[in-house]
Amino acid sequence: MQFIDLAAQYQHLKTKIDKRIQTVLEHGQYIMGPEVKELEQKLADFVGVKHAITCANGTDALTLSLMALEVGEGDAVFCPTFTFFATAETIAFEKATPVFVDSNPDTFNICPQDLEARILAVLAEGKLKPKAIIAVDLFGLPAEYEKLEALAKKYDLTLIEDAAQGFGGSITNANGQVRKAGAFGDIATTSFFPAKPLGCYGDGGAIFTNDDDYAELIRSYRVHGKGKDKYDNVRIGMNSRLDTLQAAILLEKLAEFPTELENRNKAAQQYTQELSSTYKTPSVPKGYVSSWAQYTLQSDDRDSAMAKYKAQGIPTVIYYGTCMHEQTAFADLGHKLGDFPIAEKLARSVFSLPMHGYL
Repeated sequence: MQFIDLAAQYQHLKTKIDKRIQTVLEHGQYIMGPEVKELEQKLADFVGVKHAITCANGTDALTLSLMALEVGEGDAVFCPTFTFFATAETIAFEKATPVFVDSNPDTFNICPQDLEARILAVLAEGKLKPKAIIAVDLFGLPAEYEKLEALAKKYDLTLIEDAAQGFGGSITNANGQVRKAGAFGDIATTSFFPAKPLGCYGDGGAIFTNDDDYAELIRSYRVHGKGKDKYDNVRIGMNSRLDTLQAAILLEKLAEFPTELENRNKAAQQYTQELSSTYKTPSVPKGYVSSWAQYTLQSDDRDSAMAKYKAQGIPTVIYYGTCMHEQTAFADLGHKLGDFPIAEKLARSVFSLPMHGYL
């Protein structure tokens, strides 16, 4: 069986996707064609924000967001240590300093209590200026945004939601208000990498915001910092556009996405029912909905558990076996084993089972 069965999804959507691709081939507007604008509007409507701006990939989405927030040298940007490398990489790329934060042992997401402790430590040291927080919706589950938004306000920080894995997830608050992943913080980002809950057939990404000024900046930055036209460059930007063919594919995948989310949640419920007596299964807090980018178990004997699945022809994958503070690229930050005990334990015990909308 497949860990993520993109072929089954394509067969289900083949007629619609092929028609979309053929339309692009006929009009020939391969860069910033009409499907890009159509997708951006439908993404904004789906998430419930004013602006959705597509770009070349999820890493660029984070970089563009940091550029819009004017993050740079001397700034501290707080992010989880248990996440994919791109989250911290983009901070360092902007010459800022990533300040890592430990995890919630049940949800895998950034721990608000440890976050506040790290903010206070940076303030006490006085070498860096606390600037922003990047919260990751790990494995499909939105982070604790009520607490994170309160901390951002308390310490005058901007908040970026990395919804690359969480796109499609949501939180319903005590008043019954539903907010979808991509609608939290000052700016949110996502990735359309093929393995993501909503993925294209190559690289792609998007940024979401309700702030008109951020949106205008990001639209300029993604096309070489252009002003009124492509020969009026008013700032230094980058080349990061979602191509029209990928937008066309995503339009059909987005239309099917709610049904796929239902199927993912049904599969997750069955996994939990069958496996909760054997492994520590994922926790979804009350009011939260996960998009189940991955279904992740914890085992004190991970190698043996994965071997049993392999013997039955079932693929398993480790997300993530090395925390950010353990990465060679961040060795100069001086962290040691034990600095982030929960994240380190997760990195040595988690493994994920097959999960997709056609399981």
